[in-house]
Amino acid sequence: MVNKTNEFGSWKSYVNTALFIAAVTLFLKAFGPFFGLVNIALLYLFPVLFSAVRWGRGPSFFAAGMGVLSFDFLFVPPTFSLTVSDLRYLISFIVFLSVAALTANLASKLRSQIHQAQQREASTAALYALSSKITAISDLDVLLNQIVQHVSDTLDAKAAIILPNQLGEQQLEAYSKDGGDWASDESHLSIAAWVNKHNAIAGRGTLTLGESSDLHVPLATDQQVHGVLAVHVGDRNLSDMSELIRIIEALSDLAAVAISRVKLANEAKVAQLTAESEKLRTALLDSLSHELRTPLATIIGSVTGLLEGEDVFGPEDRRELLLTTREGATRMNRLVGNLLGMVRIESGMLRLNKQWCGVEDIVGVALTQLNDALLHRKVNIHLAPDLPSVPMDEVLIEQVLINVISNAIKYSPDGSEIVIEADHKQDMLDLTIKDEGAGIASGDLERVFEKFYRGHLTKHIPGTGLGLAICKSIVEAHGGHIAAMNNGDRGTAIRISLPLQFAEKDGDRNDNHRGEDLNH
Repeated sequence: MVNKTNEFGSWKSYVNTALFIAAVTLFLKAFGPFFGLVNIALLYLFPVLFSAVRWGRGPSFFAAGMGVLSFDFLFVPPTFSLTVSDLRYLISFIVFLSVAALTANLASKLRSQIHQAQQREASTAALYALSSKITAISDLDVLLNQIVQHVSDTLDAKAAIILPNQLGEQQLEAYSKDGGDWASDESHLSIAAWVNKHNAIAGRGTLTLGESSDLHVPLATDQQVHGVLAVHVGDRNLSDMSELIRIIEALSDLAAVAISRVKLANEAKVAQLTAESEKLRTALLDSLSHELRTPLATIIGSVTGLLEGEDVFGPEDRRELLLTTREGATRMNRLVGNLLGMVRIESGMLRLNKQWCGVEDIVGVALTQLNDALLHRKVNIHLAPDLPSVPMDEVLIEQVLINVISNAIKYSPDGSEIVIEADHKQDMLDLTIKDEGAGIASGDLERVFEKFYRGHLTKHIPGTGLGLAICKSIVEAHGGHIAAMNNGDRGTAIRISLPLQFAEKDGDRNDNHRGEDLNH
């Protein structure tokens, strides 16, 4: 696609032109009496036009000269002689040659324009094909491999891309399928360093290393030089290199823009992750400073009272202080558990150990662990009589229930009621926890499951904002979903839906305690 038109043609073009003149001459010799000398002279223009369009200006001038000689030697009296009996024929020869030269020049220009249009079309097609391949690529390694292979296929040449590493040293990043040995040559790195430094092309057909068999083009945008595109052009004619260089520079400009886009996208991602990490760190430290201080102060105060007031406190007072200490320790343990759970979720290390479990067992374990915190709440449990067993990770679902019930305790007044309901519809089991607390603003019903988010109505109550976020991740890992809604005119309801992925086991049908209404 990069071969330049040769206006003087090859030796084969002259041989073919001579054969064409001979064929026309034989035809005119056979049918000459029917045409006349004027028409014969005009017919000799056909080889001139054909040669100009097919092979260029040189063969067309050769055809004009051969045509004049053949016309003079075979048709102009005296025949079989280059002399003329009438000098006016010399004027005819001059006119013929002038017309032949003019038509040959016009045909040659037309041929050149057609060739240039084909070159532009091929170049545009190559750029469009490369653009289509790399538009949606966001990985730098994949992008570089696509670029070098496309350049190699388009130019039928070996290609490689060299980029500077973090230390500024040139490093081979990608090369075409058959260019491994060629691309490994250390000289490419030295030339690439010069090209990168001077932002100038080097190699065959240029002012720098003009006799080389390679071409090194900078991959540059307005901001900087991102790397170097190396192409093995071989021993192509220096006269052909200007068109080839133009195409390679067009491809390198497009490649540079794509590389810049991917680099900027990666830098934006890093900046975003850094900003989010800083935001999470600040929110976490702020939450921990408030959340840990309260139970720690409670534990320290209770233990200090026991140590220093040994003779003052009676058995009931001691028991009260010990219960307060245990409640503070349990709260801290739950906070640490939530932090570890969030770390597992964020790092992708959350793994489910699913087993068949009864919902009433999970609810019972959660209530047992929160027994002290529930002393000042009334708990009502309503479980449907035909609840099937559910495939779940019982430890993680226990953590979900503990977090939700703990929130119901934290955000509701003493003496209020907490209701736990369980039912199933089709292929889902619904577990709902209702409280009579402050409730959640309608605009916060979905956002309360975001990390560190605190509802506007409950910001004055200490908390980390991690509990419901962990619950959401665990429930969704089970293939279920969790939602918050208002509990009528007062309080909040959290609904947990878990899939019943397998049929109920036979033994579950004989359990007489599947449906229960209990007061705690």
